[in-house]
Amino acid sequence: MVPLLLVLLLALILFGAGFAVKVLWWIAIAVLVIWLLGFVMRSTNAGGGRGRWYRW
Repeated sequence: MVPLLLVLLLALILFGAGFAVKVLWWIAIAVLVIWLLGFVMRSTNAGGGRGRWYRW
């Protein structure tokens, strides 16, 4: 009975990890799209050049 429970627990953990990794991939894609949009649509500064849209 114990080996069966261990196998089921392992399957549950691996399924949860796979789901979490899939969610993290979607979050990474969304952040990349937002970053690219911010890079493309950055405003110009008073000198006519492109300004930095990030703070560092």
